[in-house]
Amino acid sequence: MQQHLADKNIALDLVRVTEAAALASARYVGLGDKELVDRAAVDAMRIAFQSLHIQGTIVIGEGEKDEAPMLYTGEKVGFGDGLEFDIAVDPIDGTSCVAGGRPNGIAAVGISLKGTMFNPGHSYYCEKLCVGAEAANVIDLDAPIKDNLEKVAKALGKKVGELNVFVLDKPRHDQLINDIHKSGARVMVHSDGDIAGALMAIDPTTDIDMLVGIGGTPEAVVTACAIKGTGGQMLTRLAPKTNEEREAIIKDGFDLNLIRSVDDLITTDQCFFAATGVTPGELLDGIHYKGGYAITSSISSRGRTGTRRYIQAWHDRKKLSKMSTIEY
Repeated sequence: MQQHLADKNIALDLVRVTEAAALASARYVGLGDKELVDRAAVDAMRIAFQSLHIQGTIVIGEGEKDEAPMLYTGEKVGFGDGLEFDIAVDPIDGTSCVAGGRPNGIAAVGISLKGTMFNPGHSYYCEKLCVGAEAANVIDLDAPIKDNLEKVAKALGKKVGELNVFVLDKPRHDQLINDIHKSGARVMVHSDGDIAGALMAIDPTTDIDMLVGIGGTPEAVVTACAIKGTGGQMLTRLAPKTNEEREAIIKDGFDLNLIRSVDDLITTDQCFFAATGVTPGELLDGIHYKGGYAITSSISSRGRTGTRRYIQAWHDRKKLSKMSTIEY
């Protein structure tokens, strides 16, 4: 019976959770208030989780890092029956994108069977190097970026000058961006949204070939749920930004030099992922309104099969408002 339940694909159920968060937060696109964006997404996600027939425990949340309303670590979600799952949520990856009306704001959720999800404790940032299946076996987080670019280009059958590299536009990446430029590759800078960046790097339908740089550790765990089963790879290493964070990580018992792959972050293929666009991006479109409808663009994936689905949905806002306490 347990195996039968584990075989059920609940990725589509997860899409309803990310759709709810995206629809609720979309009301605040461009208004400049990150807290309103987060609060709307979290509240909607909480309510939507209640319809899932799982016993879920939040392992990865973002509230403490961003001082946002939390789906807090240890919180129980789901209807309360079915299998037990670890859950990693990013109600909005790119709150600044949504608040500022910029591209690539998404709502995302990853889940895996209980006890199979890496809990980074007090680590909020990590180094990341992410590529799709064709280059999964050639990357090395310890190697210079020039070497990685050359190996990825060879694996993809491209010249280095044809590579498009996603990097967050942060001061910490100034030298990295310079090094990529010196190597001859193109840098595609984005203000926020490294889940979206990693999804683009592993997706053959986009122009992004690689993601590199320092981003959120919680986001890395969410992303690992999406990468499982695709053949892609993401290498990570904890990268504390402050002495306080460093000391807390060491106290948690983590080795700061250890490199973790996708299989270290999620140790089972019984995992699922969903994301819905809030603002338009290269992979997922944002929320659009037509008449009485809200139109969403989502992606779902299942680790065991590697299947990815791209889903467009038209939501009757009037009917949804009658059925739910969420404001759409």
